[in-house]
Amino acid sequence: MFRCLATLALSLITLPALAAPVAFDGSWKTQKFSLFSSNTYGFNGNSVTVASNGSVSLAYRPLDTSYWGATSAQWSWRVDEGVPATDLRKKGGDDRNLALYFVFLPEGQAKALQGASVRKLLTNDAARVLVYVWGGAHNRGAVLSSPYLGNRGKTVVLRGAGTGAARENVNLARDYANAFGGGGAALVGVALSGDSDDTDSRIRASISGLQVN
Repeated sequence: MFRCLATLALSLITLPALAAPVAFDGSWKTQKFSLFSSNTYGFNGNSVTVASNGSVSLAYRPLDTSYWGATSAQWSWRVDEGVPATDLRKKGGDDRNLALYFVFLPEGQAKALQGASVRKLLTNDAARVLVYVWGGAHNRGAVLSSPYLGNRGKTVVLRGAGTGAARENVNLARDYANAFGGGGAALVGVALSGDSDDTDSRIRASISGLQVN
């Protein structure tokens, strides 16, 4: 009996962490940057479509405490029409097909700011944001300073400008440590955007199967 219990305990220890899906549902709220320009998002449960016509906006979803300890993420994305290659370090000239934001706060701040708007979170001095991007004139794996978030945000290039489909698997803990020097932080929210206003171009794209664990 003791041997069986020991075997069961070992099997539980070695089981991989289960991935937690992040649904594309009514929890997402759109943040406009202009009264006259906004993307169109189609939330369909497991996926979201993004249509951008010379426009930019951001959609955000807060995450409850069950997600706060996440250390990795996976998703699929597709771009059927996209913007030309740009310099993602240039404010006002950094169009990209898709960006997926992972927003972190120290746990104490996370509890105090539960339910806060994305604008309040992104301007909070304690926030740290990893922005994974499909777009730009940069090599895969490039880590760039954000022209809008300063030291609080880093852009990680996963795909350069162009079309196609891909599956991504990112190590949030490693990328956070490389970008911000480590330290404990809670994953409090995710956001997504398409950005075509500077080049006055079009984006037709989608993201699906987002999971964190």
